[in-house]
Amino acid sequence: MTLAAWFVAFLLDSWLGDPPHWPHPVRWIGNMITVLQRAIRSVCRSERALKWGGALLWLVVVGVTWGVSWGFLWLMTQIHPWLGWVAQVWMIYTLLAGRCLSEAALLVYDALQHGSLAQSREKLSWIVGRDTSQLEKPQMTRAVVETVAENSVDGVIAPLFFLLLGGAPLAMAYKAVNTLDSMVGYKTPKYRAIGYVSARMDDLANWLPARLSWLLLSAAAWFIQADYRQALRIGWRDRYQHSSPNCAWSEATVAGALGVRLGGPNDYFGERVEKPWIGDAQREVALNDIPRSIHLMLMASLLALLLFALIHLLLVGI
Repeated sequence: MTLAAWFVAFLLDSWLGDPPHWPHPVRWIGNMITVLQRAIRSVCRSERALKWGGALLWLVVVGVTWGVSWGFLWLMTQIHPWLGWVAQVWMIYTLLAGRCLSEAALLVYDALQHGSLAQSREKLSWIVGRDTSQLEKPQMTRAVVETVAENSVDGVIAPLFFLLLGGAPLAMAYKAVNTLDSMVGYKTPKYRAIGYVSARMDDLANWLPARLSWLLLSAAAWFIQADYRQALRIGWRDRYQHSSPNCAWSEATVAGALGVRLGGPNDYFGERVEKPWIGDAQREVALNDIPRSIHLMLMASLLALLLFALIHLLLVGI
């Protein structure tokens, strides 16, 4: 029954994605973070106090998310086992972002093909944190490929990994960790203190999934007839070419599989951030690399599901 829930949820994500008007736990988590952050800032004034407040923010958000998720599944199961199973499927389905990530990347891809630069920049700004106002087509294409590569970890592989470790409640707690990082885990003056713990804990949570992505994306490259040998080589060689201890693992692997160069300097919140290059520039990044990166991400996601399901079957059973 557990594995059936995993596969049904995975299929639902592949089919439906995240309809914008449907209720979604990540939105609720985001609202909770917003309210708590405002309350903490009203009390904590110094940088030291904000660091402690940020630690409390992390504990409350992650703890409440896990507790509510566990309690909800327990209650549904007490009412009826099948209702508990359906609740589990729904919860896992909301954790996965493969279809959503694909659609967001393809929106930019379509705009780059058929729209204006202004439309392309606007759609790209929906999925990246960098300043898109001055980017040209090659830079935007590269940004989309980087986003797909990086989010293959926290969008699918990591949630499935924590699903294996502790079921839907732990996977939902991971999503809270990831949402905290995306909302407050920045190094800018506004968030540096309050987001310190959130950023560090997100690094810790993604440590092993990011490294698994190197193998999963390399295997995916073999399946889609990309350069899997170079994916393995570049993924390992450039695995630390990023300020994050995790991001370069997936980005470098995708860069190697496609034979392109990613990374480099970008503007964030009006500040120039110098980043090292990742991969070898065997050729310029092309528009077709966007759907190819999506195929890599989707295949790696399926391989992650199959791998973790096999481990669960060996350890626990169906």
